[in-house]
Amino acid sequence: MRPYLPQGREEELFEHAWRNQLPVLLKGPTGCGKTRFVEHMARRLGRPLYTVACHDDLTVSDLVGRHLIADGATRWVDGPLTRAVREGAICYLDEVVEARKDTTVVLHPLSDDRRILPIDRTGEVLRAPPEFMLVVSYNPGYQNLLKGMKPSTRQRFVALRFDYPEAAAEMRIVQQESGCDEALARQLVELAARLRRLKDHDLEETASTRLLIHTARLIGDGFPFLDACRAALIEPLSDDEETLEALMQLVALGHDPET
Repeated sequence: MRPYLPQGREEELFEHAWRNQLPVLLKGPTGCGKTRFVEHMARRLGRPLYTVACHDDLTVSDLVGRHLIADGATRWVDGPLTRAVREGAICYLDEVVEARKDTTVVLHPLSDDRRILPIDRTGEVLRAPPEFMLVVSYNPGYQNLLKGMKPSTRQRFVALRFDYPEAAAEMRIVQQESGCDEALARQLVELAARLRRLKDHDLEETASTRLLIHTARLIGDGFPFLDACRAALIEPLSDDEETLEALMQLVALGHDPET
């Protein structure tokens, strides 16, 4: 695993929150490095990590656990949240606003001073050890009236805001994560800057650092520049043919064939 490149004091703040048994909320756009950061901090703190990708069908049982029947017997199987509490691990709920409201209610007693997890089906009440940490993330720009994080929930957390890095830092990240040279990293980062200026006009989501890394890896493996940009950078942004063609024209205008 390549080393994490910090953008500010996020490592220090996360570590202080962990030592003080405070839950953390990561806010930022898609593909800006939130998950990468949590994985890095779990290694840095020497704690196991359980990651849950939240979605509409996520149930309380998916998080806490359920009874299963095997060989004619019924046994209880912990979910990832319960395992994290028992082990003093970090539990990371990615895009938490995608989960159903009745599911996220189970987080409330874990994210306040009680730090407990009641398990109704077994009658247990688990008290989180000092090493346990709850981390959630969401993309504020992708919310709507039906899928927003309630202020009363947000105020349970210490918040860290993430964004796409400044150009010089993003170049280093693209180089490090993809193995590409500086000239290609610069060309892709400059292209991303032009695409991001279009976000408020034509695109719901914009070019993420993750997509730049994917594109650089394809090009580094010998795939043609324009084809790699279409597949890994442009096609993920839209399904509208006219929009895609307009974006590809932007790519072609900024392409240096010598790179």
